[in-house]
Amino acid sequence: MSPRRVVADHHISDTGGDRGRTLVFAHGFGCDQHMWRFVAPHFAAEHRVVLFDHVGAGGAQAPYDAEKYSSLDGYADDVVRIVTELDLRDVVLVGHSVSSMIGVLAQRRAPERFAALALVSPSPRYIDDYGYTGGFQASDIDDLITALSDNYLGWSTQMAPVIMGNSDRPELAAELSQSFCQADPAIAERFATVTFYGDNRADLPHVTVPTLVLQCRDDAIAPVAVGEYVAEAIPDSSLVVLDATGHCPNLSAPRQVVQELRTFLAGLG
Repeated sequence: MSPRRVVADHHISDTGGDRGRTLVFAHGFGCDQHMWRFVAPHFAAEHRVVLFDHVGAGGAQAPYDAEKYSSLDGYADDVVRIVTELDLRDVVLVGHSVSSMIGVLAQRRAPERFAALALVSPSPRYIDDYGYTGGFQASDIDDLITALSDNYLGWSTQMAPVIMGNSDRPELAAELSQSFCQADPAIAERFATVTFYGDNRADLPHVTVPTLVLQCRDDAIAPVAVGEYVAEAIPDSSLVVLDATGHCPNLSAPRQVVQELRTFLAGLG
């Protein structure tokens, strides 16, 4: 396929050029690339910046294949397709939430394309396990998926404030809720199932590039213990706990995210 086709399939925004490393920003569940608007532009003067929408989100035109996207592998294949067909190299993938694990999988598939990973609010497994704190019991996730399936719009309204945190800034939760509501409910349910029942812990030790883990000090979706686990499992990684709350610091604390990304990029040499 041609680069033009992949651009349309994933609604790619690309600043182009050969400025420094290429930063590829990947959004989380229920969102689209617009969620990076307070972060990505800060890097456009020094780096090539690429944003895209996952299938079923934003302006993505790629058809949804339920079998392909029955695991995060299908989404990782899309990321590899993007960096390959655009011939992107020396890539720093900045992934939010579930896109952190998608980035981990993509780096493993095409290590020659990636120079580093920056994982914002990552979680390799949301369900608690023996010796592992994910933040949820299995029954919690069962209830979450059932509620989403029964009444997606109602679920969106109720869950957005929990995910976003920052109750003193209700406009943030309102934006997240609106983003959820724009998604196709059937695709959203399948993506949520893949996300919240997934277990990518075994993939973390296979990451072969420097990795930054950014975690908020208070996150109802991915507690600090999860960030600590991710940083310990990835061989060449560092954990930064942001003085921020909620699961979406790219919206609630973008200055901190920009600052930590700048520091990380400078350390890559």
